Amino acid sequence: MSEAGGGWRRATGVAGVALGVLATGAAAGVAIERMTVGRGMRKKARLALDSAGPYGALRGTPGKAYADDGTELYYEADDLDPAPAPERRRRLFGRRAPAPVTVVFSHGYCLNQDCWHFQRAALRGVVRTVYWDQRSHGRSARGAAQLERGEPVTIEQLGRDLKAVIDAAAPEGPLVLVGHSMGGMTVMALADQYPELIAERVVGVALVGTSPGRLGEVNFGLPVAGVNAVRRVLPGVLKALGQRAELVEKGRRATADLFAGIIKRYSFASRDVDPAVARFAERMIEGTPIDVVAEYYPAFDAHDKTEALARFAGLPVLVLAGVDDLVTPSEHSEEIAGLLPEAELVLVPDAGHLVMLEHPEVVTDRLADLLTRAGAVPAGATVKGYGSSSTARPG
Repeated sequence: MSEAGGGWRRATGVAGVALGVLATGAAAGVAIERMTVGRGMRKKARLALDSAGPYGALRGTPGKAYADDGTELYYEADDLDPAPAPERRRRLFGRRAPAPVTVVFSHGYCLNQDCWHFQRAALRGVVRTVYWDQRSHGRSARGAAQLERGEPVTIEQLGRDLKAVIDAAAPEGPLVLVGHSMGGMTVMALADQYPELIAERVVGVALVGTSPGRLGEVNFGLPVAGVNAVRRVLPGVLKALGQRAELVEKGRRATADLFAGIIKRYSFASRDVDPAVARFAERMIEGTPIDVVAEYYPAFDAHDKTEALARFAGLPVLVLAGVDDLVTPSEHSEEIAGLLPEAELVLVPDAGHLVMLEHPEVVTDRLADLLTRAGAVPAGATVKGYGSSSTARPG
């Protein structure tokens, strides 16, 4: 047996222990499914779901920003619908119209900007929006500091990345910052490092399914013995697997059913999630290379931005989480709301980590209310149906 083959077997052996603990419930469901549905039929079903539905098909005007280490960050902007002709004529003879409010959406770990599909569909044309892919995710480039110098990813770096995107995509005018999970942590890191930006330009903040810190205490819905085992082996497992990325990706494809079960368990709480939505989430997570998964993981244990939350005091703030979130438990959102007593706290029943996909109508409704309170949209404005996808714009 070659050294590479032996290393791969050792890595997958340890990975099997960790995944076995994480996937107990998911694997049981997969086992039952395998007894009733053939592998070929399951593959055909996945392909059918991939071709059905418009999820992730919305595109805007593309742009690029550059992080302080040179990483190319991809974003898209959806502009306001053009003003009617009389309004345009009045502006020609008056003072320059102020820059519109821009709503900047930051996605979470192992996702990309398309995770905001329903909210994007609802807000198109109503308010200017910017969606971006975090470094090494989606259409953004691999992190230069990580790829070239082996530096660890930090939440602080993500905050600086967000600043670069704002400088490129919304250099002037008021801002509303929206972040899910790691994206919410990114918003906190931005506030920690650029308090003047928050004070001068930010008019509203939405923190969805996120945490100010203490993520090392999360038990992922596992018994004490199980979570302790995962914490002991997972960092080493991910590092080992990241060094065998090509082989791991082949393994992920071969065990697609098991991974699908794990993803569903830790993404959703509802039993009746649309299969096309569940498959959409699965594709986003599958699209994140294992070495990227590995290089990000240590950043979460180090994350602590509790003090940075004070930067949002006095602003309209929405704090929203799924009651059954196993990744960033709703208690973390309650802690955020406790530190920002004027914030609106919304805990969504029967909802997991990807609450914006699982219960898009709730997230869109509360977000629209936040935008009204922040002055981003007129009080009489209405957003489109949350399930709408519209025609994809070229980009």
